[in-house]
Amino acid sequence: MKVGIIGYGVRIEGMFHILKGLSDDVSLAAVADVDLEKVRGQIRASGMDEDALHFYERAEDMLDFEKLDGVMVGTRCNLHARYGTEVMRRGIPLFLEKPVATNLADLRLLEKTRLETGSPVVVSFPLRLTQIAQLTKEILLSGEIGAVQNVNAWNDVPYGGVYYHDWYRDEGITQGLFLQKSTHDFDLINFMLDLQPKTICAMNAKQLFLGDMPEGLHCSDCEKKYTCREGSWYIINKRGDEPHGDFCCFAKDTGNEDSGAAIVRYETGMIASYSRNFFARHQAGRRGMRLFGYEGTLEFDFYSDEGVKVYSHMANKRSVYKVPRQEGGHGGGDTALARNFLEVMRGEAKSKATLQSGILSALMCIRARESAEQDHFCTVAF
Repeated sequence: MKVGIIGYGVRIEGMFHILKGLSDDVSLAAVADVDLEKVRGQIRASGMDEDALHFYERAEDMLDFEKLDGVMVGTRCNLHARYGTEVMRRGIPLFLEKPVATNLADLRLLEKTRLETGSPVVVSFPLRLTQIAQLTKEILLSGEIGAVQNVNAWNDVPYGGVYYHDWYRDEGITQGLFLQKSTHDFDLINFMLDLQPKTICAMNAKQLFLGDMPEGLHCSDCEKKYTCREGSWYIINKRGDEPHGDFCCFAKDTGNEDSGAAIVRYETGMIASYSRNFFARHQAGRRGMRLFGYEGTLEFDFYSDEGVKVYSHMANKRSVYKVPRQEGGHGGGDTALARNFLEVMRGEAKSKATLQSGILSALMCIRARESAEQDHFCTVAF
């Protein structure tokens, strides 16, 4: 199984090594990237033989000249749709990083290409494939809490510094943290409900990571590097944490909101509320949701070891479904996602994280950002 990669970043490199670890017959055949010197260094550092690979500056050339069984797209977010479309038009099984697009024009292009080609796509939504999410879905389908009537979801990110200290701070690339982060959470809510979102309203706040420090300033070059509590030196030596980049998060060019919330109305009239913040640290981190039915309430948190908890509304009791801690990224979801892509490449299975789900989630994120910027409700539609 020969795989090609477009945009050889850290995330897609990790996913490829998981894929290769699942099957001896998977090999990396070609890479297309704008910085091939850096890519060659990464490949050498990982122990792969760079001489066995073909390198391209243009992804289109790789797709035209190589005979590939699958392609993984791991470019910066604003290029996902462009290259994903190129792969789909050639009928090659595609692994596409999230968000699948960062604007409506690209979303429409993806949808048009999806309908025209029917080409198989696995979107990088590992959370829905974790054991805790799969178990939750199973409990919901059993009817134990009745039909879901309300959802409260949250994502308090303990590693949020990456969105202000690294390249993610450039909103020209990310288009904000709804698309960069919440696309996972919206997809997970949609997966649990299997309902169509109709209306969304949202708010963003930027109260912490803003300031008047010079554009492009690095923590290591700053006169405040030993006292600033968000500086790399302070994070390592005083907070006992790992820095996620070296850019000053109080510089004039630091983008992204630092907290926000959304309310979604689904086709049945049911409402889901969702909140996130990017300055929770250490044990304050949490990510999960509560789903409320007439018969009971179900709750889970990816950061907790307590498993899935179900509270009965008809009796004073609580049931706990334990979930063994899973190894690997995203609580084992990355491994399940890679396995699904392997099966799709072999023609043995269909995608468990479809392009349709990726388009819907990205559309919700785009409309949420629009709502936050313009202070009005938005219809979840093209």
